[in-house]
Amino acid sequence: MAKNYDRFETKVIHEGYNSVDYQDSLAPPLYQTSTFTFKDAQQGERRFAGEEAGYIYSRLGNPTVSILEERMAALENGEGALAFGSGMAAVSAVLLSLTKANDHILCSQGVYGCTFGLLNLMEEKYNITHDFSAMESAEEIRNSIKPETVCIYVETPINPTMKLIDLEMVASIAKEKGIPVIVDNTFSSPYLQKPLDLGCDIIIHSATKYICGHGDVIAGIVAGKKDLMDHIRMTTQKDIGGVISPFDAWLLLRGLKTLPVRMDRHCENAEKIAAFLKEQPGVDKLYYPGDPDNPNYETMKKQMSKPGGLIAFTLKGTKETAQRFMNELKLIKIAVSLGDAETLIQHPATMTHAVVPEASREKMGITDTLLRVSVGLEAWEDIRDDIMQALNKVQ
Repeated sequence: MAKNYDRFETKVIHEGYNSVDYQDSLAPPLYQTSTFTFKDAQQGERRFAGEEAGYIYSRLGNPTVSILEERMAALENGEGALAFGSGMAAVSAVLLSLTKANDHILCSQGVYGCTFGLLNLMEEKYNITHDFSAMESAEEIRNSIKPETVCIYVETPINPTMKLIDLEMVASIAKEKGIPVIVDNTFSSPYLQKPLDLGCDIIIHSATKYICGHGDVIAGIVAGKKDLMDHIRMTTQKDIGGVISPFDAWLLLRGLKTLPVRMDRHCENAEKIAAFLKEQPGVDKLYYPGDPDNPNYETMKKQMSKPGGLIAFTLKGTKETAQRFMNELKLIKIAVSLGDAETLIQHPATMTHAVVPEASREKMGITDTLLRVSVGLEAWEDIRDDIMQALNKVQ
């Protein structure tokens, strides 16, 4: 396979692929096949027995998918990676592989709405309980870990409040207890944050977002140590079957090539829009890790190379004020998801986190006037002007 490269910008284009191995094709080929043939019955037996390397069936492995998995493992500095059909397929495969009935999961105070729904489903069906912790101190984390706690699940930045969790602190305590730390790294991408380097064990991405970057793929990625990846691959990925299609893997490989360039522009635009929002009288609170007044600013500088391309803010007024503001926007699109070339805005309380009960939403900091913006790649002045004209109409 391809040579291992040290610099991210080169890895993201070349890692895991050598054109010589694929008829000199510059672009990785798309193996759009469901199954693979064996030269004889004995070879089929050996492959199913694990005695011979090779492909069997695309749910179990596919050459295009393998290139993606090797590249993502390298980008996260992991020993292996797995590709899934969605971010939630990745989340569910990881959590189900690590837990059994009566176990407990400790979570950061705030998770994606569907992750919240999955945690409730696991509790209702299998008595796999969970608790949320702000994780603001080592003492708080230690006190939240129970004898039956089998893993710690963290989002940072947290969706949608942009709160950060000190990953080194969490990982050090988890190691004391001998339990793995899972980090949803979607908001940062491996370009901005590498949780494995900070002592965490498993990384999850909704690859639909920054990994893809173009709004045309639903996918998930998991990366980490080889033993954990092998365990997930041979259990919940294989048997539940939430795998990625070869075509979607091919699209992700294409999108990945521009990840550093895109992320630099997302971050640059977000910094300018955040500074603009901070000065607007109609904006009540700004939630952006790159704001020096943000309580998590020092954590951001410690574990992220840049603050990212997402901003949350609250408007002065009511839910109706927030919805009217969204409706007045012209350039910015009302849509969930993030990481696309287009700037997107959504209302978490009624959209991505609508499944979360109101009392729990309030604990997470998700109010009726909170808005989340995924800052796109447009000219930042045009994004600013669109926000300004909408603010003027609702003030």
